[in-house]
Amino acid sequence: MLSKLARSGRRIDRALLVLLRTRGHGPLAVAVARGLSAFGERGIGWAGLGLAAAAADRRRRGRFLAAAAAAPAALGLNYVVKAASGRERPVVAGHAPLASATSRLSFPSAHAATSVAAAVSLGRVAPGARPALYGLAVLVCAGRPYLGMHYPSDVLAGAALGLAIGRAWPLPARRGAGVAAATPPLPVPGRPPTAAPEGRS
Repeated sequence: MLSKLARSGRRIDRALLVLLRTRGHGPLAVAVARGLSAFGERGIGWAGLGLAAAAADRRRRGRFLAAAAAAPAALGLNYVVKAASGRERPVVAGHAPLASATSRLSFPSAHAATSVAAAVSLGRVAPGARPALYGLAVLVCAGRPYLGMHYPSDVLAGAALGLAIGRAWPLPARRGAGVAAATPPLPVPGRPPTAAPEGRS
């Protein structure tokens, strides 16, 4: 039963790859997909986006710098999984890949892992930017099978890894956090004021 489900999953994976690789490949669409692929390569574009945000926002600079590091971290962790899996990149007969890669290994997708990790970690710093960040990550992910570089399952696995990293990635505390807890309570009418702790006034 399990082997039958696995074979069915592989057939669906392959069919989706062929569909994405062989449909809708006009010059403009291919150029956009290649541009997104270049942006997501090794997480460099995402790290640059975080650095740019840090330069523009002094108040959240430390948090943006930390968030920018999630992409290269995801790249390293992704490679460990990729080397262990050993799955090679797909081949679609009559349709060569429309991008290049430094490794023949395919599972999971490093573009997906770094993009989702960066989008989630940066979104934790700037919640208002989440729709744009998540949308960009989705486009980068979708471009991988579209260009013939990955099976859809490679992308899903990379995205899952990136999501876990982005959520767990440590960020500095927000500036001003804890101020309310340090503020002495207001006096209650009819009660004597609470004495300040020793050494404070």
